[in-house]
Amino acid sequence: MLAGVLQIRDDGLRVLLWQRAQEPDVHRWSLPGGRLAATEDVETSIRRQLAEKVDVHKLSHVEQLSVFSNPDRVPGRRVVATAFLGLVPSDIDPEVPADTAWHPVDALPPTAFDHELIVLAAQDRLRAKLSYTNIGFALAPAEFTVSELRRIYSAALGYQVAATNLQRVLSRRGVLEPTGRTVPAGPAGGRPPALFQFTCRDLQVTDPFAVFRPPA
Repeated sequence: MLAGVLQIRDDGLRVLLWQRAQEPDVHRWSLPGGRLAATEDVETSIRRQLAEKVDVHKLSHVEQLSVFSNPDRVPGRRVVATAFLGLVPSDIDPEVPADTAWHPVDALPPTAFDHELIVLAAQDRLRAKLSYTNIGFALAPAEFTVSELRRIYSAALGYQVAATNLQRVLSRRGVLEPTGRTVPAGPAGGRPPALFQFTCRDLQVTDPFAVFRPPA
């Protein structure tokens, strides 16, 4: 099993990779993962492996991505990989090992085997679900301003999203609600920005036919 763990960091979509120390594909970057134990279900297993191997304990969402079964995907005997998408909120900063790092999805280092394909599949799945589900909850902190949420959606989608449009769309779907709290106004003064939260922090389909589109 392999996990494409994504997070918004430094206003960009990043994936967690570790650098291989042995052949095959020594020094190339790999997705974390491992084998399913006899007493585990797949989600329990991938969460355990991420906690043990790369010290990622706080996944806000995990789902099965796909099965990668090309006979030549790795050298030697055939290996079939079940891949997962995992998401980490933007306000969490896991202490990862020295051989592990967050890499921009749009500027990947040399990757092992077919792991670049898996990363891109994870990115595509996330972008699709941002359109028709509330999966933004898994990328955002518990509370946020609309401006902060706009930066998260823009980074994940790969293009700029208007804050007012995003708030209108998500509020109409019943996804966002105000917390009643604010953050201090910026140096220019003005009204203190309101804090919002997602109404539900479990995955829900909110508009099955919706598609976010980049500006023309």
